[in-house]
Amino acid sequence: MRRTAALGTAGALVAGTLFAGAIAAPTAGADSRSGGPSEARGVKIAAERAAKKGIDWADCPADWGLAKPIQCGFVTVPLDYARPNGKQISIAVDRIGNTGTAAERQGALIYNPGGPGGSGLRFPARVTSKHPLWVNTAKAYDFVGFDPRGVGRSTPISCVDPQEFVKAPKLDPVPDSEADKRAQRKLAAEYADGCAERSGSMLPHMTTPNTARDLDVVRAALGEKKLNFLGVSYGTYLGAVYATLFPGHVRRMVVDSVVNPSRDKIWYQANLDQDVAFQMRWNDWKAWVAKNDATFHIGDTPEKVEAQWLKLRATAKQNPIGGVVGPAELIGFFQGAPYYDSSWVPVAQTWSKYLAGDTQALVDAAGPDMSDTAGNIRAENGNAVYTAVECADAKWPTSWKKWDRDNTRLHRDNPFLTWSNAWMNLPCATWPSKQHTPVDVKTGKGLPPVLIVQAERDAATPYEGAVELHKRLKGSRLIVEKDAGSHGVTGVTNPCVNQRVDAYLLTGAVDSADVTCAPHATPKP
Repeated sequence: MRRTAALGTAGALVAGTLFAGAIAAPTAGADSRSGGPSEARGVKIAAERAAKKGIDWADCPADWGLAKPIQCGFVTVPLDYARPNGKQISIAVDRIGNTGTAAERQGALIYNPGGPGGSGLRFPARVTSKHPLWVNTAKAYDFVGFDPRGVGRSTPISCVDPQEFVKAPKLDPVPDSEADKRAQRKLAAEYADGCAERSGSMLPHMTTPNTARDLDVVRAALGEKKLNFLGVSYGTYLGAVYATLFPGHVRRMVVDSVVNPSRDKIWYQANLDQDVAFQMRWNDWKAWVAKNDATFHIGDTPEKVEAQWLKLRATAKQNPIGGVVGPAELIGFFQGAPYYDSSWVPVAQTWSKYLAGDTQALVDAAGPDMSDTAGNIRAENGNAVYTAVECADAKWPTSWKKWDRDNTRLHRDNPFLTWSNAWMNLPCATWPSKQHTPVDVKTGKGLPPVLIVQAERDAATPYEGAVELHKRLKGSRLIVEKDAGSHGVTGVTNPCVNQRVDAYLLTGAVDSADVTCAPHATPKP
């Protein structure tokens, strides 16, 4: 799950988006996993068409920022799989060929980085940059990225003018009064209305099951009989749904930093669980900052670091730093530390500079760049897709009393992210399009062992999600990075994890039992 700044707040999610749909309900006797016989028939028709047509690969457009030898193309899919001959949309894909011999090649490895709303088009650049963790896998696989429906180059959706979306400072996410809550509720309702106005025809079809169907059509267009897939964060839920709908089409699947696939969690409860996990990881980071006080001079105990955080928040609330960095912008920047260990040092350094009198460092890091038009379009689009998918995938509470009660209770012990997260998701309470029943993730006929990788203290996708998916996918193997919490374990150097991911992707081998790995190295200032 990946989160970006939203509405009056900055959020920190990695999975989910609001989407309601006009997808037909399963008929009696239909396989409820696939949404009904019409969708199953529709995806079969679309995949057959795509296999026949293939992909017209060419050098990527200059403004995509993807240099040769990466190639780009499009795959055509139905907007609504119940109507495969109706309106079609384009899915942007890119690829780089395997670096090994023809004999070493094992097909295409398709990647999803999360979101919902994340673009996978940077994936082939792991090969051109000679990323050390992927050198072995690149010998065997073409690396294939794609923009899911609604994202980036794939018939993008929008909910608000991008320049308006990034304007700062936004409202403080932590409410002081009922009036503050009313203001946030108004913003959330207006955002939902904006999605309908700007992207209404797409909204009913912006679901994870439809994205999984698109993934199967892309597989067919690539000429692949079976799918090799790496999904991180929300990409794990996409993978789990694909494995449920198309178990016989899976060859190898790695899911890293796992969204809890239980229908009871998608998506309202998953976000509440996230608030607790973020607080845990925020506390881990504060302890590390305190331990390294000789470098950062922020505070030599976690309590002192927290006091400095509250002081910074209060200062920004009273008088936004540089005129643009208020509490919402601070959360948008500081949440990088609980998310990723790679952010521990830069976030602490920026804070340390601010305390030493360098205000501009914090403004540059946490404030908006109004001149970055392309980046602002990406940010707005990512948030729109996040909202659309989470809202459409599942039914959300419509009672403000429930939202208020649940978030007020959670905020008491988990104040770092709770209200920010609530406002980001609140458009789902007034979503203008149909909301579906989530897929019942389970093992189907022909599903091979799936490799599940999870950090024990992950903030964005709490550990329990990996345990739940492991239970649901028979024969799967779980690798746990103990006492670690960086989101996206396959991107972190830890030989205990990296070697097993390589072995699985290259040979299909899994350990005879689940594995617990020691944590990767703690960041050094």
